[in-house]
Amino acid sequence: MTDDKKNTTVSSLKSPGRAEWRLLQAQLATDEDERKAKEQQASECRDELKNMLLGALQMQHLVVLAGSGCSLAVDGPSMGDLWNAAIGSPPGDAAKAVAEAVGFDLEPKANHDIEVFLSWIEAFQYVNRDKTEVASFLVHAKKIILDKCSDFLEEATLTGHQTFLHRLSRRRARDHRLKLFTTNYDLCFEKAASALGLVVLDGLSFTTPRRYDPRYFGYDIVVRGRGGEGQVGYLPGVFLLYKLHGSVHWARDGSGEIVEKAAPTGEEACLIYPARDKYQQSYTQPYLESMAQYLAAIREPNTCVLVAGFGFNDNHLSEPLLAAVKSNPHLRLVIVDYSPEQKVADGKPYWKELAQLSESGEDIWMIQADFEGFAPMVPDLQSLTPAESLMKAVKGAMGGR
Repeated sequence: MTDDKKNTTVSSLKSPGRAEWRLLQAQLATDEDERKAKEQQASECRDELKNMLLGALQMQHLVVLAGSGCSLAVDGPSMGDLWNAAIGSPPGDAAKAVAEAVGFDLEPKANHDIEVFLSWIEAFQYVNRDKTEVASFLVHAKKIILDKCSDFLEEATLTGHQTFLHRLSRRRARDHRLKLFTTNYDLCFEKAASALGLVVLDGLSFTTPRRYDPRYFGYDIVVRGRGGEGQVGYLPGVFLLYKLHGSVHWARDGSGEIVEKAAPTGEEACLIYPARDKYQQSYTQPYLESMAQYLAAIREPNTCVLVAGFGFNDNHLSEPLLAAVKSNPHLRLVIVDYSPEQKVADGKPYWKELAQLSESGEDIWMIQADFEGFAPMVPDLQSLTPAESLMKAVKGAMGGR
């Protein structure tokens, strides 16, 4: 996540084996020849991007890792927003008292990360369960996060999410289902899928009350003819959704089970805060299953991993992905972000190393665009020209590379 709302950026592309960033839209030029040359270069760059994405959609495994940038695009709260709402700017008296009790320093700006602070509090509670003021503050902060990550959806227009899911769900029936992993607590993808009539397999049962059970990730949906006769085929528009950090509609009941609930209380909330070097929550359900699926998915052969709106700030997700890039020769990594060029230039962890691997020839693509701007760039497999359909078939026969 980022602390501030994004700014609009010019779309550009960094492809494997190249050090430079190339514009997807030509810049204005007064000279006619220069204008035509820039338009030609931008057109060639767009064609290269389209062909790459076409190949990616036809790879056997398609994995999406969606971060907070996808929600920021529809005015979801940033990390800074959550900090200001739960802690205050400057921190309120209650936050200061709790920080002093748990030994957390609120002064450094680098510590103004709500997930780091709440993770610190939960670690403290494991050995100091008698601190009622600490427990009350934690419950209050969780409720604020639930509300902030839910309320914005009442007026949000999820055009980008719908376009994104609509086009990714049009893959061949014989390919593996799309696996979408998200660190976001909100229901943007669920709402978008519902509007499109898509089916989401999210680890919850098909009956009410919906209860979490990892076995549901192994289920699929087929279509049969009337009376059970005729050809049986996979239902289109089905994908798997893994909420890596929990969800605003998850609640832990008295027996410890995870159930779907419209408005969980702070005590019931199932949220994980994977702060630096603190992974204790990752070894309990439902997070254990999601992480296991993530680690397995990025190591499958003939796989494209599409990263959108993820800042590589969560080491428990970034480190395995970097390792997969280095060890999986059949992995294509596509990174979409509103400011990747600046992050690479600033030498931010993972960004610089991934850029260097891309320049050395690894199948790593970086696209500078916000989520709303990128979604329409994804090719629509069912509206291709005959020539494009032929190219798609050839690429599929070659393994989508």
